[in-house]
Amino acid sequence: MNLDRAVLAFAGVMILASLALAHFVSPLWLWLTVFVGANLLQASFTGFCPAALLFRRLGVPGGCAFK
Repeated sequence: MNLDRAVLAFAGVMILASLALAHFVSPLWLWLTVFVGANLLQASFTGFCPAALLFRRLGVPGGCAFK
């Protein structure tokens, strides 16, 4: 698994988890979904992604999107 796929998988897990928490716990968890979506949007323009930095430090090999 390369860095790009790890970031996308992490974002998907966070969105699904926040939707489940919003359904079963509180609708306020939808703000986590908003945060993840906004972070993906800004990363597409700037190339900066905190999750990519974290995965890179954990030793995940780089991909083409986050160099």
